[in-house]
Amino acid sequence: MAGHKRIDEVTGVETTGHVWDGDLQELNKPLPRWWLYVFYACVVWAIGYWMVYPAWPTLSGYTQGYLGYSQRGQLAKDVAAAKAAQETFRQAIAATPITDVQGKEDLFQFALAGGAAAFGDNCSGCHGRGAQGAVGYPNLNDDDWIWGGSLEQIEHTIAYGIRNGNEQARNTPMPRFGLDGVLEPAAIADAANYVRALSDPDGVDKAAAERGKATFAEQCAACHGENGQGNLELGAPNLSDGIWLYGGSQEAVTQSIVTGRGGAMPPWLTRLDPVTVKMLAVYVHSLGGGK
Repeated sequence: MAGHKRIDEVTGVETTGHVWDGDLQELNKPLPRWWLYVFYACVVWAIGYWMVYPAWPTLSGYTQGYLGYSQRGQLAKDVAAAKAAQETFRQAIAATPITDVQGKEDLFQFALAGGAAAFGDNCSGCHGRGAQGAVGYPNLNDDDWIWGGSLEQIEHTIAYGIRNGNEQARNTPMPRFGLDGVLEPAAIADAANYVRALSDPDGVDKAAAERGKATFAEQCAACHGENGQGNLELGAPNLSDGIWLYGGSQEAVTQSIVTGRGGAMPPWLTRLDPVTVKMLAVYVHSLGGGK
């Protein structure tokens, strides 16, 4: 209800004249002027912001604002500027044989940095952030290479990949000795024991390994070598060093013989430019396992 205005005895502030429940009165105490001025300034600033910058969504996009500013556009400019700053080094790397990059310290450091960034973006999902590999994905830190660990060999593998349909891809397949009925399960089990014995003679069934020796000589030695030391030209892994791509247990080796595995790697030259591929090769080679 409305009453007469008066001065509140406790606070000394004039009331608005509104009274509730007989004696509850509303004080007439407006907001401080400084707060109102700040609020009005914020309103004016917001209206100006809406007019100058993109702000409101529409059915087909958003209001562009008088400045036409775009974070995506700014990012594109920043990326273009960064690429322009790097272009001198990129051109030098493109013109330098990959075997000579390491001998030029400025190019080598640039290639390492660029290769590390490209590896993190494109390769770490399979090979691991530290290139330590996983089951089915080679460890790139060791000195065990399926297709060779020289700079040129690594660059070719990265550029064209493995068993992906590309004409220049590394493409020698391993026979599916079990799935295609080339060997009986018993012969496969014996061959698996023999293969495991090449690196761990005491950890296998020696009688089975002895039986598997003849099977290995007949079916496997042509690619992996008489002593199982591998063949880089054919992509046949070294079976005598105890480093396993799919695992070295009896079950894992048996599965490899049965299915041939047939892992694939994409041709990165169709996704990355040649300079980036070259920097990737320099980086991978530098991890410690390059030859």
